Amino acid sequence: MIEKILRLGKEAAIYGLSSVLGRFLNFLLVPLYTNYLLKAEYGVIATLYSYIGFAFILYGFGLDAAYMRYVSSMEIGDKKQNFSTPFLSHIASSIALTLALLATAEAVASAIGLERSGSLLVRYGAGILFFDTLAVIPFASLRMSNRALSFAGIRIFHILLTIALNVLLLLGFGMKAEGVLLANLVASALTFAVLLGIIIPQFTARFSMPLYRELLKFGLPYIPAGLAGIALQVVDRPILKALTDDATVGIYQANYRLGIFMMLVVGMFDYAWRPFFLSHAKEPDAKLLFSKVFTYFCTLALGLFLAVSFFIDDLVRIQLFGRNFIHPDYWSGLAVVPWVLLAYVFNGAYLNFVIGVYLEKRTKYIPYVTGAGALVNVAANFLLIPSLGILGAAYATLASYAVIAVGMYYASQKFYPLVYEWGKVVRLALVTLGLFVVFLVAHPEPGQLLNMLFKAVLVGSFFALAVVVRALEPSDVRETVRLVRKRVGGS
Repeated sequence: MIEKILRLGKEAAIYGLSSVLGRFLNFLLVPLYTNYLLKAEYGVIATLYSYIGFAFILYGFGLDAAYMRYVSSMEIGDKKQNFSTPFLSHIASSIALTLALLATAEAVASAIGLERSGSLLVRYGAGILFFDTLAVIPFASLRMSNRALSFAGIRIFHILLTIALNVLLLLGFGMKAEGVLLANLVASALTFAVLLGIIIPQFTARFSMPLYRELLKFGLPYIPAGLAGIALQVVDRPILKALTDDATVGIYQANYRLGIFMMLVVGMFDYAWRPFFLSHAKEPDAKLLFSKVFTYFCTLALGLFLAVSFFIDDLVRIQLFGRNFIHPDYWSGLAVVPWVLLAYVFNGAYLNFVIGVYLEKRTKYIPYVTGAGALVNVAANFLLIPSLGILGAAYATLASYAVIAVGMYYASQKFYPLVYEWGKVVRLALVTLGLFVVFLVAHPEPGQLLNMLFKAVLVGSFFALAVVVRALEPSDVRETVRLVRKRVGGS
C-alpha cells in the first residue's frame, strides 16, 4: 500500500510539473509588482482580474468540457466538425461580447469602481478575454490528443512572454497598471497566433447545429458551477474594494499570493489524484488505500502549513538586487498568509472527498456544494471585512473552503462510505495547533539565525510528533525509507 501511495506522489509531481512551473513563474511577478507599483495600483489590477475571471466563465459557457466529452466519442459529426463547431461559436460570442465591452468601457469602469481612466484597462481586459477564449478549444484539443508537451510548452511560453513584457513595460517604459494589462493582452494575442498551427489543420467552415445543441446542453450547466468556483477564489477582492480601498486590496492580493506554496501542492495532488482513484477503485483494499492517502495528505499539508507560516516573515525580507522580495509597504498584510494556507488545506480535503460523487456518478452535487461555499464566502466577507479588514477576507476564504470540504464529505459518504482515520487526523490537528501556539507565544523575530533554527526545530517536531501520536505509523515510515532508498540506489 505504501508503494501505491509513493506512486501517487510521483505521478503528482509528473502531472503537476507544467502547472507548478507555470504558477511559480507567474508568482515571480509579485516581487515586481510590490516593488514597482503603488498599493492602490496593485489593488486595481487585482480587482480587475477578479472580474475578468467571472467574465471568462461567461465567454466560454462550458464548451471546452462539452468538446472533450463529444470529441472522445464522435457521437455526432466528424473530427473537424467536433473541433470547429465550438471554436466558431467562441469566435462569434467573443466578438459580440468584446465589442459590447469596448463600447461600454467607461460605464463598466465606473460600475466596478475604477477611475474614468480605468476604461482603458477595461478595454485591455476585453482583449485578453477575446484571445484567451479563442485559445480554449485549441488547448482542449491538445489535451484530448495527449500532446502534453505541446500543451505545457505553449502555456509556459505564454507565461514567460507575460513576465518579459511586464518587465519591459514597467521597468523599461515606466508604465503602471496599464502596462500589466497590456503585457497580458500582447502575450495572449501571440499565444493565439502560435495556436493557429493547431487550429488550421482541424478547421472546417461546416457548422453542425445538432452537435451545437448537444454541446450547449452539456456545457451550459457548467456555468453556475464555474461561477461558484471563481467566486470561491476571487470574490473577496471586489467586496474588499467596495468596503475599503484599492490600497487595501493591493496589500491583500500580494499576501494572498504567498499562499502559492500550499496551492502548488494541492494542485499537483489534484492532477494525479483523479486518475489514481479511478484506476484503483475496483481493488479489494481500495477504501483502505483512499483513507490512508487522506491521512498522509493531511500530514504533508499541515507540515507545510507550519513551515510556511513560520518562515514567511523571513522570506519576504530576502534581498534581490538590492530590494526586498516583497516591498515593506505590503508586510502589514502578512497575518493573512496562515489562514490562506489553511484554506488550501481544506481545498485539498475537498479533493480527497470528491471521490465518492465521481465513482458513483453523482457529480450533480458538486454545483450545490461549491455554490454553498461561494454564498458563505460572500456573506462572510460582508460580515467580517468592516470590523477586521483584510483578516476578515482571509477568514471568509477559510470558512468557504471548510464548507465545501464538509459538504463534499457528507455528499460522498452518502453514496460511497469510507472509514477515514479521523483519530489520527484529529491528533495531527492538535499537534499542529500546539506548535502554532508555541510559535505565536515565542514570537521569534525574523531574520535572526537562532530564531530560524528554533522555527526549523518546531517544523521537525511536527513530523516527529506525527510518528509519536501514530498519525504516521513507524512501520510505514520504515517502508517508505526502504522503497526510496531502493529506487534511488537503482536509478
